[in-house]
Amino acid sequence: MTTASEFVDISAEEARRARKERQFTLITKASGYMNALGFGWLVPLLRMAAGDSPRHQLKELWLALVIPLIGIAVFLAAWAWLAPKVETSLGAIPGPAAVWEQAVYLFDDHVAERQKQAEFYERQEARNADLVADGKADKVKWRTYTGRPTYFDQIVTSLETVALGFLIATLIAVPIGIMCGLSRGVNGALNPLIQIFKPVSPLAWLPIVTMIVSALYLDPTDALPKSLVISAVTVTLCSLWPTLINTSLGVASIDRDLVNVGKVLQLSTATTIRKVVLPSALPLIFTGLRLSLGVGWMVLIAAEMLAQNPGLGKFVWDEFQNGSSSSLAKIMVAVVTIGLIGFALDRLMFALQAAFTYSTKQ
Repeated sequence: MTTASEFVDISAEEARRARKERQFTLITKASGYMNALGFGWLVPLLRMAAGDSPRHQLKELWLALVIPLIGIAVFLAAWAWLAPKVETSLGAIPGPAAVWEQAVYLFDDHVAERQKQAEFYERQEARNADLVADGKADKVKWRTYTGRPTYFDQIVTSLETVALGFLIATLIAVPIGIMCGLSRGVNGALNPLIQIFKPVSPLAWLPIVTMIVSALYLDPTDALPKSLVISAVTVTLCSLWPTLINTSLGVASIDRDLVNVGKVLQLSTATTIRKVVLPSALPLIFTGLRLSLGVGWMVLIAAEMLAQNPGLGKFVWDEFQNGSSSSLAKIMVAVVTIGLIGFALDRLMFALQAAFTYSTKQ
């Protein structure tokens, strides 16, 4: 016969077991998003904290975190050893320490420039307040700070440009891809054009885009300067093809029984696309979007460099032309920054794919 104390112990054990199961369920659900964002190494730590077998989770942590860190450490050591052995017109290739030093300098320069901007607006507000107090409100003037763009300003400009170009490319590619996937006639008409224009380099598109935008965009605004439009349109023309092709393939590979069911139910074309086509084709559409964003980011740097439009590409070219002793290290900082941003953008798109589709593959 079970005593009252034993009954309490059994109930407490069942409560602990249920709580642990809930924790593991939450960790399992979160693991997909952590892996998508590049934080999959946190999952073994969370499982160990929840009471899972340390031996198994340490093995997972070794594969997910320690081995990648070893690879990075070996790369940095090889870089530090080999870099001083290569002499260029700008001096020896900078090692990791020199590149880090210039990264810190660029950050400090950004902070100093923002401080100058804040001081400028403080002086302007004080001067205008004095004019108003003296009854000279008609002489109040508000001017925008025109200091030079810092390295971080260039990063923001590049991100804004690639976002605009990617958005335009998506708005064009997805509807056309759906039409190509649903209609063999449309696909037959557009496929030759896609195959012709898909391999065209951004360096070939840029002069044409520059002339057309200059001819049509006659009244540029501060929020949408002409240089940004030129770079964004160039990104659009080079990055829309992966999304278009993958969308067309995803739509064309939908189970025909699903489409026939929509016809039997007499669904409108818009409803069929929204309820049947898009949910089934979404995994491949997101794959195309990931590829397009990666292509767009690479194209943008080349376009900014060639057209001397504001952004990371122009920063790299300006430092190359500058030819100072620190220029090569700053260029290396930009290279690492471009790679890290590209990785972050890809992880962001993969996280969105994991959130909105039923199946994802890295």
